[in-house]
Amino acid sequence: MNMFQQLDSPPGLTGRQRRLAFVSTGAVCLEFLDYFLIGLILTFLVGDWGLSFGQSSVILLASGIGAIVGAFYFGRLADRIGRRPVFVITIAVFSIATGALALTPDSASVGWIYLALLRVVVGFGAGGLYVVDLPLVQEFMPAAKRGRVTGLVTSAIPVGFLLGSLLVWLLSDAIGWRGILAIAAAFGGILFFMRVSIPESPRYLVREGRPEAARRSIAWALEVPLDAVSADPGEVPVDNATKKVGLKSLLAYPRSLSVSSLTNLGMQTGYYGLSLWTPTLLVMVLGISPAETGMYMVFVTLGALAGRFWFAFLAEAIGRRRAGALAGLAAASFLVLATVYDQAYLGGVSIFFLLLIITYFFGEGGFAVVGPYSGEVWPSALRTTGMGFAYGFGGIGKVIGPLGLGLLLGSSNLVKPEVEVAGFGAGFIYFAAWYLLCALVFVFFGLETRGKSLEQLDQELEGQHRRSGSRSLESE
Repeated sequence: MNMFQQLDSPPGLTGRQRRLAFVSTGAVCLEFLDYFLIGLILTFLVGDWGLSFGQSSVILLASGIGAIVGAFYFGRLADRIGRRPVFVITIAVFSIATGALALTPDSASVGWIYLALLRVVVGFGAGGLYVVDLPLVQEFMPAAKRGRVTGLVTSAIPVGFLLGSLLVWLLSDAIGWRGILAIAAAFGGILFFMRVSIPESPRYLVREGRPEAARRSIAWALEVPLDAVSADPGEVPVDNATKKVGLKSLLAYPRSLSVSSLTNLGMQTGYYGLSLWTPTLLVMVLGISPAETGMYMVFVTLGALAGRFWFAFLAEAIGRRRAGALAGLAAASFLVLATVYDQAYLGGVSIFFLLLIITYFFGEGGFAVVGPYSGEVWPSALRTTGMGFAYGFGGIGKVIGPLGLGLLLGSSNLVKPEVEVAGFGAGFIYFAAWYLLCALVFVFFGLETRGKSLEQLDQELEGQHRRSGSRSLESE
């Protein structure tokens, strides 16, 4: 039994493997806490500073632009210099920039520019967080637990929204938006010190020709003496070519590139657009006050969290392709149904609201599949580069989701969208089309990765590459 077969063989997880998953989960939670908080900050500043539509839009979209660049850059960097250095650098960039946001000048003419520029830096670090955390977790987990654990890591996204809601609800009057940002930065600082103790990925180390260091990483993960770990690395290729990784390398795997990029684009466009508009739509359709939306959003967030957990387990039970296709198709279908039953009630409860919760269940659940899957469909030498490209490409959805809907419906304000009730149906069809794209890509281009070790996937992907586009991985 070689060292990676030993890593894949335990039936459960050790305390250190759980700790790695926890630290990565916390980082994903912080990323999306930040995404939620910018909306709060702008509600304070739009009136106080008299921000124009253009200024508020730049602030709102700045982190999305930074995340696209960060995903590309840090994904490639992690394949060149290692997962661990980038694992530490990204949380440092994110935390320092978030803390600096609390020092935003009060001057409207300078403050909005300062805020927008720092939001780009925050997004730059956050984009790197996601694309290195999931591959590092994957490369330390046994094959039978990989999909479930990495799916649960992504469950932190709705937790980030929930944490943001609680911070705003409980502390905004006492410490203001600057104080809340300072708390977020402090959380990041704690995670930084927890991440420093995590060793380098053993699979990266073997590819770099450092099998003894890989043994130490596996011994750390399994909590066993070094002598208990095999010195045989198996057939993991030693590949120093990762120093020259670039877009051309990704093009050598067209199916991996297509499926990871398009599923990310479809899922992120539908999700981010819907998330930004949901509070306004609840006010419009249900006739509730803006203050009441917080309570309604708690139920929506709980539905989203349930979807994350369920799909993390479902992806292991029925496979990534089927789970991803189900999530996209169901989210699209329930969005369309919501446009039909927007004025219907069942026992005094809005059917529109119930369908929205169900949509979030499947839409958020899809992220628990798409995120980890985007790392699995790439060979180990290109894992973070490929995932970084896919996540960065999908990050375009952070812009075209909310902005596209605003333009489609003629809204002049992206921060607080205002449209007629009768017009929101076209917007839901717009989002449904993106979710449907995700489902179709899984059906027609998806590669099944369930139950396969990363070494087995490497061999199949390399075989596919050598056959130059002939028959790809068999579907299960």
